[in-house]
Amino acid sequence: MSPELLLQVSDLTVRIDTAEGVVHATNGVSFDQREGETLAIVGESGSGKTTVMLSLIRLLRTPPGRIQSGKALFLGRDLLQLTSDEIRQVRGKEIGMIFQDPMNSLNPVLTVGRQLTEPLEEHLGLGALGAKRRAIELLQMVGIPDAPARLNYYPHQFSGGMQQRVMIAVALSCMPKLLIADEPTTALDVTIQAQILKLVKRIRQELGMAMIWITHDLGVVAGLADRVLVMYAGFFVEEASVDELFDGPQHPYTRGLLRSLPRWDFDLERLANIPGMPPDLLGEPRGCPFAARCPYVFDRCRDENPGLLRLGPSHRVACWWDIDKGIAREL
Repeated sequence: MSPELLLQVSDLTVRIDTAEGVVHATNGVSFDQREGETLAIVGESGSGKTTVMLSLIRLLRTPPGRIQSGKALFLGRDLLQLTSDEIRQVRGKEIGMIFQDPMNSLNPVLTVGRQLTEPLEEHLGLGALGAKRRAIELLQMVGIPDAPARLNYYPHQFSGGMQQRVMIAVALSCMPKLLIADEPTTALDVTIQAQILKLVKRIRQELGMAMIWITHDLGVVAGLADRVLVMYAGFFVEEASVDELFDGPQHPYTRGLLRSLPRWDFDLERLANIPGMPPDLLGEPRGCPFAARCPYVFDRCRDENPGLLRLGPSHRVACWWDIDKGIAREL
C-alpha cells in the first residue's frame, strides 16, 4: 500500500513586481509529496525553488511578490486560501522550516530556550515546565551537549553548526508532518555540512516525517532524497527518482549539472560547465527556458515549451529532444 498523499501543488504561478518590470518567478509549477518521502528540489540560484516554498507557507513578501494562481492542498486544505491566523497554526505545528542562514533566522535577543518553548506553548499547549523539559529533549536530539545549560544561551554564543542544530530543533519542536529545509548547509564548512546531513537523515528515519530539501547541490541529493525535481528559470524541467536521475538524466540541463560535479570515478582534466546565461525572467516565458543554452536545440524548442512529458511511472522530462536516441520525441 503506497503512502498517503500529503501535499499536492497545482499550477503555482508567482510574480514579483520590481522597478525594472515583473519577474516571472514561477510559471505554473505542479508537484506532490507523500507521507514519509524526501523530495529534493534542485536548481541554481534564482531558479525559483525558494520562492515555491515561501509561497506555500505564506512567507513570500507581498508586495513585491504575489501569487497569481495555483493551489496547494495540504491534508485537504488549500494553504494559499487560509487566513493569516490559520496559516500561523499550520507553520511550526504541521509544517516545519529550516532556513538557510540560522544567524538571520534565530532571534538574537531571545534565548534559545525561549525560542524553543514558545511554539511548544502556543501550538501544543504545554505549560512552562513541560515546554522546558521538551526543549531540553530537542536539544539533546540534535546533538547539542549540556542541553539544560544551553537553554539560557543566546544564538551568538553558538557556532554556525550549532546554530543550525538549534534551527533544526525549533523546526522539529511540534513534530510537524512535513519538514522544509531551504539549503540548510550552504553557509557551513564541509565538515559541519556532513554532520548536519547525517543528523537530518537520522532524525528523518527515527521520526518518519516527510521532507522537502531545497538545494543547488546534486551531490547532497544522492544520499538523502527519494525523488528529485530539477528547476530552471521558474519551471520544473525534470522529475525522477534519485536513482533514475543519476543513472539516466534526460534533460540537457540536468546532464550539465551532473557533469559539473566532481567524480572520483571519472578522470577529467576539467569539470564541464554549462555555457551561456540563464534567461531574463522579466520577459514573458516563451518556448523552452533552456533553449538558448542547449546543445540539442531546434526550432520547436524556441516556440513551444513541452511541459513535463512522462517517460515512465516516476520519470518526467520537459524536453522535445530524445538525447539517447538523438531524435525529436514522437508526441
